[in-house]
Amino acid sequence: MATTLPAGRMTQDHPALAEHYTQVRALTEALVAPLSDADATVQSMADASPAKWHLAHTTWFFETFVLRDHVSAYRLHNADWPYLFNSYYEAEGQRLLRSARGMLSRPSLADILTYRAVVDQALLRALPHLSPSALELVRLGCQHEQQHQELLLTDILHAFSTNPLEPALWPGQPSATATPHPHGWIAGRAGLAEIGHTPCQGRFAFDCEEPGHTAFLAPHALADRTVTNGEWLSFIESGGYVDARLWLSDGWAWRKTEGIAAPLYWRQDDDGWSQFTLAGRQPLDHAAPVCHISLYEADAFASWAGARLPTEMEWEACARAYDPTKGHQLDAPGPGTPPAVRPIADKSPAFFGNVWEWTGSAYRPYPGFRAAPGAVGEYNGKFMSGQFVLRGGSCATPRGHLRASYRNFFYPHQRWQFMGLRLARDLA
Repeated sequence: MATTLPAGRMTQDHPALAEHYTQVRALTEALVAPLSDADATVQSMADASPAKWHLAHTTWFFETFVLRDHVSAYRLHNADWPYLFNSYYEAEGQRLLRSARGMLSRPSLADILTYRAVVDQALLRALPHLSPSALELVRLGCQHEQQHQELLLTDILHAFSTNPLEPALWPGQPSATATPHPHGWIAGRAGLAEIGHTPCQGRFAFDCEEPGHTAFLAPHALADRTVTNGEWLSFIESGGYVDARLWLSDGWAWRKTEGIAAPLYWRQDDDGWSQFTLAGRQPLDHAAPVCHISLYEADAFASWAGARLPTEMEWEACARAYDPTKGHQLDAPGPGTPPAVRPIADKSPAFFGNVWEWTGSAYRPYPGFRAAPGAVGEYNGKFMSGQFVLRGGSCATPRGHLRASYRNFFYPHQRWQFMGLRLARDLA
């Protein structure tokens, strides 16, 4: 997920912002509480980052863009660490290669937790004296850290999946299965629809959600739920992974090169299909939403089902009628309650939580988009190439972080996030 400047000027009183900051920072540390130093250091692939790096990078953000730039008496906790924990900010100078983050045996996990505590104390002490522009950056930093909370969990999941012992982050029981209702169709809005975010007091949005604009939608319908594991099994059993007619050319080449035959973390053995989760390997729940699939797989399934992926405009226009704080999202995980997708049992349509939903829309700027000035403007416009938009949030998205206009984006081959799909179709 990319981080960007907030859209518009935000206002929030200091006590409320301090409380929000404290809650966000505490949740991040709760997520890593079960990890050893070794757990927090490992990097299982170049797309993922070690838990230690997430802890330090989110802290570097506050230290750099708030304390360093807006508090005159502040001195960096360690002058060598910006090189380690800068991510993609060219304006901030040289940085460690992303692929080498797993080589950071030092600083230790304890050292980074101390770093977090030092920065927290300094920021909370400075908060009442910060300028409005600095307060915007604090609020942005909180949203940025919430994004990294989800990335941290998915990166741990991938790292643990590569361990032959397949450890659990939090032990948990398999969820009680249910029989999902046959999916129905919601007639989408046709004609002109307002898309994106228009600044208003008290609402946060990233700049990629702006400017708000009018889009034309042809007659269409969206499925009233996401596709399930059971439905995906039917796709596998009918030969969906070996039928080139269903696949985009790039997707077919990727499937063959990588030997893809099922969603990430699935395995078939004598006992049937199972899936690796943050609670360890679990029997596959046929009623739960399918997840950890690429755009290529999602598009092939939609073709097989005689449907298509929704556009992000269709999705947003429909989702505006639903509460983004509802649905299965990340609250306070712990023993017995690891983040995981839940079976679809409720017949009420849900557009937020459980799995991010691939759309058929390329991640491109809205008409009139302008990247924010300065270093923090780097994390959006320059990534608007070659990626696709996902909507809706997941079981690992912190509750309160989502809204109908929220745009997540990844490359079409990536699937280690909680990625699923909802079908769409054209109406005559």
